[in-house]
Amino acid sequence: MIDHGFTDRTGRGVTLREVTDGNWRAVADVAPLDTQRDFAPALAARYLLLSSREDTWHSFAVYAGELALGHVMWARDEDGSYWIGGVLVDGPEQGTGIGCAAARTLAAWLAGRDGCEVIRLSYDPANTAAAALWTSLGYLPTDAVEDDEVVVELAASAAVSAAASG
Repeated sequence: MIDHGFTDRTGRGVTLREVTDGNWRAVADVAPLDTQRDFAPALAARYLLLSSREDTWHSFAVYAGELALGHVMWARDEDGSYWIGGVLVDGPEQGTGIGCAAARTLAAWLAGRDGCEVIRLSYDPANTAAAALWTSLGYLPTDAVEDDEVVVELAASAAVSAAASG
């Protein structure tokens, strides 16, 4: 379990946990709001398949308290940078701060990994909610584009500082 002490707005501790035989169904059933279907798959199951069928991405279950309510994954690129992807919080739980706490937890954990200097991710430029979240967490735009998506990055040192300040 990865726990950096972040909570959602209701006070539940938000942790990242391995996807196991005991929780994979709950994670697979995580579904975004219908209004997000242009930016995310209908279910987190797609991300679980991606991480189980390829060696690049690694999935975590996002827990609030003892409930699996989200999914996030990470990868290390050939250039040594670390990437965040597949951030998905169950629709009814959105707006409670779970996604923000999960993103901060994952960034802090990645920043402590071997050779991590920068953490990157991409999002559709029309996804204003994603833009607001990542900007609020200190991610800065790069000149890069990945599959027509905006690429943003956070220095590992900034992720460590953010985790320390809680």
